[in-house]
Amino acid sequence: MTRRIPVLIAGGGPVGMLLAAELGVWGVDAVVVEPHPHIQDTPRAGTLHARSVQSLLRRGYLRLRERGSLDREQETSFHFGGEPILRIATPTAEGPPLHGQPQAALEQAFETRARELGAEIRRGHRFTGLRQGPDGVTATIEGPEGPYELTAAYLVGCDGARSDVRRAAGFACTTHEATFAAIVGLVRLRDPYAVPPGWTRTSEGWLLANVNPLGHSRIITHDFRLPLPERGSTATLEQLQSTLSRILGRPAVLDDPAYLDRFSDFTRVADRYRTGRVLLAGDAAHVHAPLGGQGLNTGLQDAYNLGWKLALVARGNADARLLDTYDAERRPVAEAVVANTRVQAAVMRPGPENDHLREFTARVFRHAGVNREAADVISGQGVSYTPAGAADRTVGRFLPNLALRTPEGVRTVAELLTPGRPLVLLRSEVADALEPVAARWGERVSTLRVDPEPDSAELRLGMGAPVPWNVLVCRPDGYIAWRGAGTAEKQGLQEALEEWFGAVGDRVEV
Repeated sequence: MTRRIPVLIAGGGPVGMLLAAELGVWGVDAVVVEPHPHIQDTPRAGTLHARSVQSLLRRGYLRLRERGSLDREQETSFHFGGEPILRIATPTAEGPPLHGQPQAALEQAFETRARELGAEIRRGHRFTGLRQGPDGVTATIEGPEGPYELTAAYLVGCDGARSDVRRAAGFACTTHEATFAAIVGLVRLRDPYAVPPGWTRTSEGWLLANVNPLGHSRIITHDFRLPLPERGSTATLEQLQSTLSRILGRPAVLDDPAYLDRFSDFTRVADRYRTGRVLLAGDAAHVHAPLGGQGLNTGLQDAYNLGWKLALVARGNADARLLDTYDAERRPVAEAVVANTRVQAAVMRPGPENDHLREFTARVFRHAGVNREAADVISGQGVSYTPAGAADRTVGRFLPNLALRTPEGVRTVAELLTPGRPLVLLRSEVADALEPVAARWGERVSTLRVDPEPDSAELRLGMGAPVPWNVLVCRPDGYIAWRGAGTAEKQGLQEALEEWFGAVGDRVEV
């Protein structure tokens, strides 16, 4: 039988589960169909970069032991093209620059939250096809008891690099062919002390090893020899052992494979993330080499960006044109990730003919400004949604974790954003004049009278001089939607709230 639902999500990995949870925050029901009956505990992405840490902090998935400061930074080293030449820094008030979290644990946390908020998770069910009409999408699902159909107002493909949704909806993509082939394995090393831990480059390729002398080690080989294996071909233990031995220049014996897979630096970005009522997120929308651990993080940020927008549209609060901002904001981010992974692959190509490129990259990255810019790209902290030609360059920037005095006591931006609602922050100078405007949006926004703590009175956004503010509108994903300076800002505030969070009936006379 056909049943109509607000949102159908194909793919129950971390991106799909997080999206379901974000919709549930707004009371929007979602059905998630996922082919795997259980969460796959495989050696996949395990690095959460700074912006993902900051976003998870703002949803309550992570918590700080101490409040920290926006003026004190913590720093960690990170690799670029296999070389530890990056320095990633974050304010102590924003959590660590890197956070290790197994993907399976992350997926479990998102699934638990999604279920608590009303999502229906159907494991063992696979999306197989769709028919799209002006009022909805009818999807064909293959379940344990046979095929059936679900009709949804919107369908989101979070079903990975080989996305069936992307193919069925006919999304065009821009691609770049692979330049290396990699095998990843979770295996036992007969002699674990013969394999160097971390990144290793030789004249034959690259090795990344997480060595466990007492159990299974994660081994990743990067092979630049041509011709490359056919995309999608299976990996074998013998192939991994042979490639590892050749890269090391000595025999390495492996056994007891718990996991084997292939990847490459093939790239794909969908030319648009939305066609009608079908959208893409995560690997379904963008694929690239997992250099720098950016894939999972980019997908999570897709979900944070899309979740509240799709919820407002599905609830009837906002026009469907709001969904166009998802493509406009997130696709350039994926293109930038693809670009930097391609640069890393070029730097990694072994052989003396590329030594000059590695030397040049290392020399350039010694300049603090260049290093910081590259680190912000990898960590996601350089992402800004500032529209081209915007008069106020603070709009579209990520709102720092300010400490604010509220009627309930001192709260941080992260604590105030945990419920998933937009924030309208009004300082005492303008609160009486502007609070009635924001109040018309009711539960759709959280309107708060605040007085900044001394170190939060001005915004420091890495743009030179601090930026003063009296009223801020912050989107649920943590980015600034609008900034005002005085009491004569009623029209500007009203227009900003209407643009991002939908109209509320008759306009206020301003």
